[in-house]
Amino acid sequence: MSDVRHVLVLPDRDAAEEVAAALGEEFAVAEEPLLIRDALAGEDDAEDAQWLVVLEDPEARIDGAALDAFVAGWEGWREAP
Repeated sequence: MSDVRHVLVLPDRDAAEEVAAALGEEFAVAEEPLLIRDALAGEDDAEDAQWLVVLEDPEARIDGAALDAFVAGWEGWREAP
């Protein structure tokens, strides 16, 4: 077993929340993903923040390419492991 953590980067909170909700249906994830606001360096304005969706994949069963294609629908991307 290999502990894998996928970090998805989204342009705003709404997109992050939609992705987090849809992950369960698309990839049958059991654990709810963690949402984190990631302010860009030197910026305090909420408009200048990206949102991260952190998804634990303890059995490494989620295909990275499928996850890339999925999150691209919200103008997001998956951080390279």
